[in-house]
Amino acid sequence: MIESEKVNKILYGGDYNPEQWPEEVWAQDMRLLKEAHIDIVTLNVFSWALLQPSEDVYDFSMLDKIMELVRENGMKVCLATSTAAHPAWMARKYPDILRTEKNGMKRKFGSRHNSCPNSKSYRHFAALLVEKLAERYKNYENIVGWHISNEFGGECYCENCERKFREWVKEKYGTIENVNKVWNMNFWSHTLYDFDDIVTPDLRSEEFEWDGLRTNFQGISLDYARFNSDSILECFNLEKDIIKKYTPNIPVTTNLMGMYKCLDYQKWAKDMDFISWDNYPAYNARPYEPALSHDLMRGLKQGKPFALMEQTASVSNWHLYCKQKRPGVMRLLSYQAVAHGADAVMFFQMRRSIGACEKYHGAIIDHAGTSNTRVFREVTKLGEELELIHNATLGGRTDSKVCIVFDWDNWWAADLSAGPSRSLYYVNQIRTYYYALWRHNISVDFVSVTDNLSKYSLVIAPMLYMCKKGFDTKVREYVKAGGAFMTTTFSGYVDDNDLVVLGGYPGKLRDILGVWVEELDALPPDEQNHFIYKGKEYPAMILCDVIHTEGAETEACFKADYYADYPAITKNKYGKGTAYYVGTISDDNFYSDYLLEICAEYGIKPVIECDEEVEVTERSNEKGSYIFVLNHSEAEKQIKTPDLMTDILSGKEYKAGEKITLNAKDVMILKRCI
Repeated sequence: MIESEKVNKILYGGDYNPEQWPEEVWAQDMRLLKEAHIDIVTLNVFSWALLQPSEDVYDFSMLDKIMELVRENGMKVCLATSTAAHPAWMARKYPDILRTEKNGMKRKFGSRHNSCPNSKSYRHFAALLVEKLAERYKNYENIVGWHISNEFGGECYCENCERKFREWVKEKYGTIENVNKVWNMNFWSHTLYDFDDIVTPDLRSEEFEWDGLRTNFQGISLDYARFNSDSILECFNLEKDIIKKYTPNIPVTTNLMGMYKCLDYQKWAKDMDFISWDNYPAYNARPYEPALSHDLMRGLKQGKPFALMEQTASVSNWHLYCKQKRPGVMRLLSYQAVAHGADAVMFFQMRRSIGACEKYHGAIIDHAGTSNTRVFREVTKLGEELELIHNATLGGRTDSKVCIVFDWDNWWAADLSAGPSRSLYYVNQIRTYYYALWRHNISVDFVSVTDNLSKYSLVIAPMLYMCKKGFDTKVREYVKAGGAFMTTTFSGYVDDNDLVVLGGYPGKLRDILGVWVEELDALPPDEQNHFIYKGKEYPAMILCDVIHTEGAETEACFKADYYADYPAITKNKYGKGTAYYVGTISDDNFYSDYLLEICAEYGIKPVIECDEEVEVTERSNEKGSYIFVLNHSEAEKQIKTPDLMTDILSGKEYKAGEKITLNAKDVMILKRCI
């Protein structure tokens, strides 16, 4: 995470907003936060209006006091730039700063993330503020990280963005003839004669709402998604470059949001010094869901540890039902983050606000203003344990033999696709395959199409609708060399521009998989086919391929409709390796059975075999190997230790093969005794 001599333990803290409180409260806060073993605070996240009350006036007096107070109390700082919400005077005087919605509505001052990323006014004033912050606080020795803006996101469709989009398209494609080709503009007489003919693809032009958002021209909407992500990334880098000029050795980040569609985090990660993200699972989220997001975030930098920048200590006010985390759950979810690669555990927020939309969002210091609350006691206990762990797991990596290919372009393109089914969502297929492995405690890495595949025994690319340039070559070489590759229905259909690859589905993957897909049948929600695999019957839902084998072995066939007895699942020997194709969508039982069998074939084993409600992961560093055991259930569970091990939380030692009982919602961190 934050690789610095200033950091020698798992950092523990979070967002602190003392500017919302009178100064007499600050000293009380310091006392309580130190009592809870907090050692880092994120400051200055939303202070632009106070720092710059008018165009020519800056006032750092309050922030100076806060910075000095935190330093005097021995806490580290993650210093934010405050650029996530512009001041009211700026919107009044420079209205080009305001975003325009997809329906053409021009926003007024209010909310946050309301700044157009391509507004020259916004970029001008953001750069000036960051320059003053970086110059002023460059010598504060307790700053261990810079936090740019906050939860970047959203979209804008204003005239600024339309002009910049034209420039972006021209830079990418060069000529208007190329644009017409990649966007297939002969369709519906859409031929462009000049770059000025390009407009934003919003509800005033190409996009429309019909059973959800749709678009008439997928290529245009896809490129606008790319452009929007790139535009906001430019804002991040504008601030980062200024910061690096003054503090080149302090790492820079911004808080990501897990499986967030608007921004291509794989592209963003290249410009971030370390990954940080905010984890707010819904009250009814299944335990594998935050685990998936942690693994996705860890994969952005090829397995390097990340920071859990935000979570709630108790309740999130942003959900439909603001259910409290039950006793032990905050600790459990905190350790789940560490188990999957976090080297920092942080919260939003330190003290609960008294007004506006987050006044009922959980905090370490509640409205009661005392340490005598359940939440404060739980936070304090966790702080004590993290001090006990100290640097034991710091920098630990996860050695996964399985990876899942995840790609933002593919996500955008697949979800924008004109068919085949409104029940088909890319991320649902990712979740399905991930869950089948997670429930068996088989660790998973997420990789991009540009990452090296050679270290993995099994590569899974669910619904690889867009097979980007060069990826088929990478897969072909990987399988030829002995790797196992798996993909699914609705894969290999289009190129990078969402143009269909001619010659039969699955396009450039056809020779590797040894199949040709003639048709794709989309089943409504009330219809199913079925197939039998290894003597068990499983449902075939949503999509069913009409498959012809071209060298592949048939492992299961459909049992109904006009494609009865056609292959549903195939296996193809290619070079020294094997390629698997699942030509339908089934249920969790199938994926669990199927993937466990394939993993066993390649010697991929669970960290520890145990009840599904007990999650087990492993991280290793130069100090040793640490197995995290997390009981997500409401009951006691047992595990059997694989080796001689010591629980670093309790200090207890366990023999190899010994049965251990774990209480409901409890955690163990077992170190292998060498």
